[in-house]
Amino acid sequence: MKSIGRCRAHTNIALIKYWGKRNEELFLPMNSSLSLTLDAFYTDTEVTLDSTLDSDVFFLDNVKQGDKETAKITNFLNLFRNRANIETKACIKSYNHVPTAAGLASSASAFSALAGATNQATGLNLDLKTLSTLARQGSGSATRSIYGGFVEWFMGESDLSESSFAIPVDDATWDIGMIVIAVNTGRKKLSSRVGMKQTIDTSPFYSSWVETATKDIEKIKKAISEKDFITLGEITESNGMKMHATMLGAFPPISYWEPDSVKAIQKVKEIRDMGLPCYVTMDAGPNVKVLCKRSDMIEIENKLLEDFTRDQIIPSSVGEGIKLLSQDEWNY
Repeated sequence: MKSIGRCRAHTNIALIKYWGKRNEELFLPMNSSLSLTLDAFYTDTEVTLDSTLDSDVFFLDNVKQGDKETAKITNFLNLFRNRANIETKACIKSYNHVPTAAGLASSASAFSALAGATNQATGLNLDLKTLSTLARQGSGSATRSIYGGFVEWFMGESDLSESSFAIPVDDATWDIGMIVIAVNTGRKKLSSRVGMKQTIDTSPFYSSWVETATKDIEKIKKAISEKDFITLGEITESNGMKMHATMLGAFPPISYWEPDSVKAIQKVKEIRDMGLPCYVTMDAGPNVKVLCKRSDMIEIENKLLEDFTRDQIIPSSVGEGIKLLSQDEWNY
């Protein structure tokens, strides 16, 4: 017997950052966060429950993965199998249209797509809130990729897993866009997970980060409700820089930046000074994301091309939430 589920999920870029867990096993964050889902980057995943399999098998971009990576997937699938009261093993085929481990939120789209496909394959038909809660336990930021547009992830209460989930805030269809400046799409040397823990354990700035992030999220939600792009951008840029400041305060100091990261930040500020509103944010990686108006994207791209190559400039519109794929839509 076989049962198949297929799902597409897009990445999201946090405007109010998630950096640090209070419960590492359940991926419960130290603060709430808010993101923008992007259509340019996504993951397609197929889950086939197959009674003839003796163990789970995981292929990423047609490459069979080893025991360590497969074990992570098995643990995640067990969240669904336990609910469905089944032990059937699965063949998972995932295709990442995002550079892996480059600070471009590949794990967000990966585990969100895996959650959607597994939900379909098991026949559980869980609602989006529950899927968001489960996706979080694969990758924290995956909880937000369940939805499109602007999305808020609640930090939740204490160690109550069911209290920490994401909800859609706004569809972001009011002239919102983002440009990724791909400084380096290679795998980063220090994982986000390790960087978070080191920052929490050693940075004297961390407690202030959590306190101000809580204030930032209320301010940015107000800006979104009022469609105030300037305030939205200013808060986004400030929050991202504060997160990286906490890393610089860690022992030993952590920096994901490269020389071209600084070059990109300076270029964006130069463009802004010309009268085009655009703001930077960065995650745990060297790549720079530019929040801008969709109607300004071509002009901003042309100015970025003065310093960066065409393949380094990746424009994106707002992405949608998870989508189940039919056999005809599965083009692999």
